[in-house]
Amino acid sequence: MARIAYEGGGGYTAAKHGVAVLTETPCLELCGQPVRVTEIAPGMVRTDEFALRRLGGDRERAEAVYAGVEEPLTADDTADCVSWVATRPAHVNLDLIVVKPRAQAAQHKVARTTP
Repeated sequence: MARIAYEGGGGYTAAKHGVAVLTETPCLELCGQPVRVTEIAPGMVRTDEFALRRLGGDRERAEAVYAGVEEPLTADDTADCVSWVATRPAHVNLDLIVVKPRAQAAQHKVARTTP
C-alpha cells in the first residue's frame, strides 16, 4: 500500500513515500563511494502483530486481511531479500526491490480462495 494513495491511508502512505526519498537521497549524496543503498518494499507480508496494531487490536479484522490468501509473504521472505542484496558483488547496487506474493498483483488486487 506504500506506493499508491488510498482513502484513509494518508499517514501510512506519506511515511512510506518518505522512506523512499530517504533511500534515494544517500544514493545521490554518496555516489562514487563504496556504499550501497537499497529500498526493499514488500507487499502483503503476514505478520500478525503488525496487522493487529494497524487495526487497533481488532483480531477479526486483522485476520480478514489475509483471509483466503494461500501464501502471503513472511518475515523470512523479506529477510531473504535483505540477505540476497547484501551478497551481491561490491559493484552492484539494487536501488529498489518490490517483492509481493504471487497472489498479489497490485495493492488492490489480491487473489483469494473461497472457503
